Amino acid sequence: MDIDKLRALVELARVGTMTEVGRVTGYGTSAVSQQLAALERQVGTPLLEADGRRVRLTRAGWRLAEHGRGILAAVTAAELDLAAGQAPQGPVRVAGFTSALRRLLVPALAGLRAAYPAVTVQLRDAEPDETEALLDDDRIDLGLVWDYTLVPRVWRHVHAPLGSVPMLLAVPPGTPVPDRIRTPADLEPLREVDWIGNSRGGGDDELAQRLCAIAGWTPRVRHRVDSLELLADLVTVGQGVSVLPADAPEATRVRTVPLDLVRTEQRAWSLVRAGTGGWPATRAVLGHLAGASGWRTGIPTG
Repeated sequence: MDIDKLRALVELARVGTMTEVGRVTGYGTSAVSQQLAALERQVGTPLLEADGRRVRLTRAGWRLAEHGRGILAAVTAAELDLAAGQAPQGPVRVAGFTSALRRLLVPALAGLRAAYPAVTVQLRDAEPDETEALLDDDRIDLGLVWDYTLVPRVWRHVHAPLGSVPMLLAVPPGTPVPDRIRTPADLEPLREVDWIGNSRGGGDDELAQRLCAIAGWTPRVRHRVDSLELLADLVTVGQGVSVLPADAPEATRVRTVPLDLVRTEQRAWSLVRAGTGGWPATRAVLGHLAGASGWRTGIPTG
């Protein structure tokens, strides 16, 4: 069975249209259609059926696509196994949230270059949803993502923990809250205060909602920003309350209050596609993340 044709079917099951399959695989829509027609002839059963002006998978098509995901992962794993004895080399495309890139990846680059000069890192700033989509499309090799202990996520790709950091409340000057949030009543002074959320994802909003739900009310989100510098500016001038990682430089600019009420941490994770965690260059990058940060780094093996 031709791997490229099988990959076209797997991608159609995932993205839903010939046009999107063409975008992901780099083939034109006509070429994708020809690949799928050839695969149907090869297996001897219809894999697609008309759905208005589009096509959808038949039951046989869905079954083959499910098998195909495992087959493609196994092929990738076999290729990586053959390459495992080679010195790390080639590009590693990394996407991650800004804090992870600054605290984990950038400090590791000099040591990585000295140890493995044939490895090149290509990085891009991306939030977790964007990073997972990039992995889906095979546009990156390694993702650095985050979630919260109070808002855990289910990752679609092979993941391993990189570390965690406590989250703090950032409050404007003069806000009448205690020095530590120990009980739901300690949050009461924030009931009528505006909150600051994230403009690129809903994780911060959901964290605020779950915190405030413990006290029995819903936060009022007024501003949405992505920059921690801007967030700190807004808190400083009394424009709202937010959450900040304890190790963020901006946490030193504002009044912060620890959250003893419930374990509230930001967790960092590494993500790779199934079957690619053993690629020597990817493992080299992950190993240097651990060395540069001092955090316990999990290296995916799937």
